[in-house]
Amino acid sequence: STLSLDLTEVEPSVAGPKRPMDLVPLSGLQSDFNSCLTQPFGHKGYGLSEQQAQQKLTLTKGNGIGTRVYHGALSIAAITSCTNTSNPSVLIAAGLLAKKAVEAGLSVPEFVKTSLAPGSRVVTEYLEAAGLQSYLDKLGFQTVGYGCTTCMGNSGEVDPGMQEASEQGIVTGAILSGNRNFESRVHPSIGAAYLASPPLVVAGALAGSLSHDFESQPLGKGRDGK
Repeated sequence: STLSLDLTEVEPSVAGPKRPMDLVPLSGLQSDFNSCLTQPFGHKGYGLSEQQAQQKLTLTKGNGIGTRVYHGALSIAAITSCTNTSNPSVLIAAGLLAKKAVEAGLSVPEFVKTSLAPGSRVVTEYLEAAGLQSYLDKLGFQTVGYGCTTCMGNSGEVDPGMQEASEQGIVTGAILSGNRNFESRVHPSIGAAYLASPPLVVAGALAGSLSHDFESQPLGKGRDGK
């Protein structure tokens, strides 16, 4: 028998929002998440009414005071140890994206908690040798330790404003390069968590939301307003 693979059909993907086996093309992340809001409660649904799905609120505490947030606003963006130590290419890709973002004047929304937890000090060594760790640092992806963190719930506290948003009915989100994303595992206040590669974690952090069209929408505006 012959196994054929059409490389033109290969595309970036994520998995979620509640189980690691629920694969979603990156191009369909926005529509997948938005449709989950009003689906019956379950592995791919939150059981919200159409009116509830349109809920927005203004943060009154934490680092994002005055910011209007809606379902899918990111509480956490984490590059974790699960997937990066054995695949240096994706960590280098994350660093290169961070470099381009910083040089363009982009930044991560202040209400997003970012972190980098390599599985080995070797990761730190090659990121520093490549001159990329400093750019990750500037976006908030400083090294917090080595080993399991966010994926197993060791994420620590989220921004107080985002915690409050969750308590008021907003389905807040997380994007992480881990291998487990069962509901509330990443953090008790987070209902939607998508698993992604390290560079997509950086992209998600810059966008600040799961309800973002990564195919057509910019990740942010740079110093030149573009």
